[in-house]
Amino acid sequence: MRKRRNKKTVVILSILLSLMLVLTACGGGNDTPPAEEPEEPAEEPAEEPSEEPEEEPEEESTGPVYGGEVNVYSPQDPDFLDPHKYVASGTEEIMLNVVEGLVKATPDGDVIPAVAEDYEISEDGLTYTFDLRDGIKFHNGEEVTVEDVKYSIERMAGIGAEEPLKVDFAVVEKVETPDEDTVVITLKNRDAAFLTYLYNAIIPKSNDGNHNDNPIGTGPFKFVEYLPEQRVVLEKFEDYWNEETPYLDKVTFSIMPDREAAVLAFRSGQLDIYPRIDHIHIEELSEEFRFPTGLENMVQLMGMNHEREPFNDLKVRQAINYAVDVDEIIEAVAYGYGVKLGSNFSPAMEVYYEEGLEDVYNQDIEKAKDLLAEAGYPDGFSTTVSVPSNYAFHVDTAQVIVSQLAEAGIDVEIELVEWGVWLERIYAGRDYDMTIIAFTGKLDPHKVLYRYQTDYQRNFFNYSNENYDQIIDDAIVETNQDTRIELYKEAQRILNEDAVAVYIMDREFNIGMPKNIQGERIYPIYFIDMEYMHFVE
Repeated sequence: MRKRRNKKTVVILSILLSLMLVLTACGGGNDTPPAEEPEEPAEEPAEEPSEEPEEEPEEESTGPVYGGEVNVYSPQDPDFLDPHKYVASGTEEIMLNVVEGLVKATPDGDVIPAVAEDYEISEDGLTYTFDLRDGIKFHNGEEVTVEDVKYSIERMAGIGAEEPLKVDFAVVEKVETPDEDTVVITLKNRDAAFLTYLYNAIIPKSNDGNHNDNPIGTGPFKFVEYLPEQRVVLEKFEDYWNEETPYLDKVTFSIMPDREAAVLAFRSGQLDIYPRIDHIHIEELSEEFRFPTGLENMVQLMGMNHEREPFNDLKVRQAINYAVDVDEIIEAVAYGYGVKLGSNFSPAMEVYYEEGLEDVYNQDIEKAKDLLAEAGYPDGFSTTVSVPSNYAFHVDTAQVIVSQLAEAGIDVEIELVEWGVWLERIYAGRDYDMTIIAFTGKLDPHKVLYRYQTDYQRNFFNYSNENYDQIIDDAIVETNQDTRIELYKEAQRILNEDAVAVYIMDREFNIGMPKNIQGERIYPIYFIDMEYMHFVE
């Protein structure tokens, strides 16, 4: 149920709009997706509906129709098309329609066989044996062989190379092919999350050296064309192993960095599917379109660089957490459609989720000031928050946080950076004070929480805690599920106690589409699954 906005929120919205005008004039790039820009507040707080508008009953259809083309909105260019090299979630969102692993994800967070038809895990957890699906083909017409699987796993594991292309696969000791249908993967040590890693792509050995220019997989759609800053085009793979899918003939991911232009294109029918459309537009368009929704399993946070003063001081990080009003951000930026978080974990992963952490740092400005004084900053300090300009949702969040931190005497300047700069300078280079980003969901809790281990190569927080490191190491080899759950809950408590970041929300995930398109599936990973999408008559 949606909350009614109070007077304080209207003030925040006014500040947010004013800051948006300043940023647009100074830096540009603020009108880019995916985000939810605040509505323009009235002079008095507007009454909002206490319940979601009821959807009109959908007309009965004759069932899925084969054929047709759709245009899907995408906010950014792929970083790589090579299935083993991309790191951007927006790329994976597209490419998981093209490539498959030995297993694939399900909407409830489980995995099922894909390129493999069956598998078996040894009692000691070190040996994984896969039987390949009979007759499965790559998009170039070649049948998938055990040599292709061996090539793909070894390529990701870095066997025969200087380093792995996928850090998760560094645990692989060897890959064997005892016969033409069987692949045996042996691990160096037990990794309870390893099966979930195997959704990563199996690709043809014959395409070596050409994976980035012409990616080939076994998925329901084959790659046709990529025009930078314009589109990625996919076509139905007629020899897909699931004979019932896909339904669509062609899918175009239209790259549009301007969110408002994308909304207009969706409204006019130039775009058919709009992932992560914001709620203000849902209310405007609810009678014309349908909007399936679910938790995104994405953690929005404001990270702090622990190797820079003053963020190397726990009291400063705690003060920042107490100065930020997460409830206000959810209301002002996400229009109330977000779940408040207290660590890098969403309740979408219910079995592992530690409840109660979301209320540890409820806003308390006086406590924030006291902590700053104890840390040696009685008059506050000045700093910078660097935000990727193509994600207006994060830019909007930064604008609200700037006004909140000012109440505690912390003066924050917003730096807008291009997405490529964010990836290279901040994520890889760790050159920043604070930043706002969202971590995408994963199929296993280890993939969510190992990001904070001291020696993780992308630990851009520069966070280090020996106890935390040991807990994550223990959990990954733990075979008792109850014990594993408790270890990951303890890890969440440590992240909260150490105020590693300001954990904000898991925003609700909405897909906008015409009423004659159905078949959507929502996953706990960053993925727009086009396999089951279809038109209805």
